[in-house]
Amino acid sequence: MAMDEETSLVFENSSPARTLNHKRDVHILCWAFLLIFLAYGAVQNLESTINTEGDLGNISLGILYLSFAVFSVVASLVVRKLGSKNAVILGSTGYWLFIAANLKPNWYTMVPASLFLGFAASIIWVGQGTYLTSTAHSHANDYHLHEGAVIGKFNGEFWGMFACHQLVGNLITLALLRDGKGGKTSGTTLLFVMFLCSSTLGTILMCFLSKRNGKEEELRDSSATFSSSVVSLLRTILALLLDIRIILVIPLLAYSGLQQAFVWAEYTKYLIKPTLGERGVGGAMAVYGVFDAICSLTAGRLTSGLSSITIIVSLGAFIQAIVLFLLLLNYSISGGLLGTLYLLLIGGMWGIGNGVLNTQLSAFLGILFKHDLEGAFAQLKLWQSISIAVVYFLSSYISFQTMVVIMLTALCISVIGFLFLTLKIERVFCHAS
Repeated sequence: MAMDEETSLVFENSSPARTLNHKRDVHILCWAFLLIFLAYGAVQNLESTINTEGDLGNISLGILYLSFAVFSVVASLVVRKLGSKNAVILGSTGYWLFIAANLKPNWYTMVPASLFLGFAASIIWVGQGTYLTSTAHSHANDYHLHEGAVIGKFNGEFWGMFACHQLVGNLITLALLRDGKGGKTSGTTLLFVMFLCSSTLGTILMCFLSKRNGKEEELRDSSATFSSSVVSLLRTILALLLDIRIILVIPLLAYSGLQQAFVWAEYTKYLIKPTLGERGVGGAMAVYGVFDAICSLTAGRLTSGLSSITIIVSLGAFIQAIVLFLLLLNYSISGGLLGTLYLLLIGGMWGIGNGVLNTQLSAFLGILFKHDLEGAFAQLKLWQSISIAVVYFLSSYISFQTMVVIMLTALCISVIGFLFLTLKIERVFCHAS
């Protein structure tokens, strides 16, 4: 009888983890982020071209990412306390508020919305990275699969789906916006209302995610005081910053933010708008999104471990280096259809590099720091947001060519540091075996 009771207890305790449908949760997460970011991504692409009075668009985004950087320091603590599911739900509200502020853009609406979105973005992205990676670990353990391959596959699916937001959101922009007389653009109100509806649906969908069991539940339910949690967090951050692996990968984390801001602020403003107009921004970014999505899915499928990550990152960096050299040499095709196709090709090639970095950095951190996922993904978003803020604040003060030089220098430094780190890790594995 006692044996039967013990057996039933074992089955009762182990069944919740087994009954979690990990693939279902990944699909829900993918669709929720797509609905939210097809709206936000399109709005962000338009900021530097629509809200030009007093450079409101660029300054708002600069404030947003500066706020993002500041709150990234405590984002891991917030995610641990809330749980990754609750964190992504709360984080989604910031994007809704920012889109709503664009219905009446001025300093009194955009600046507070940007500040709040900085906080919301910090917890939604740490929550997303933690949730997706813990789901991958659980799926691999439940079905006795290779962890690296599952992490790569799940990240490939998420980032491939996420990259589609550029395609869908910007096609909606292309369909609804009209370039009017005197440089004015019509259709923005209807566009933002549609985006608010999309963002609302994404937030509702997140509520159907399963709560992840295990470490994060224990952390959230612990009786530790807030002050002791902050002290513990600061020690964790310091320990990570002293970790040679983080030190060597920080340049690549920062560059991944730089290259995103470059396409949002510089590519759209200096290459697309003068040639295709504000309406053309949507079409160009849709092409960027297609290449980004295809590359994310492909790179995720090809990821099996650190060696594959190294090769894929190197290829993505090489493609972006080609684009930067073309821009640095001021190579262009004058006017007409060929000129338009050339600009779209540059956007597509840049999208390939972004797809590589999104999938491979998430997989890389998930493999190397699986015992401190929140801290690792907080570092990713901290350095990304700092570099993005720098681009937006500098955009009005330096020339396009100077920005290209900065990008090329940052790319070289980041790749050197990353390759040195992967070689160091491979040597450790070789000595261990």
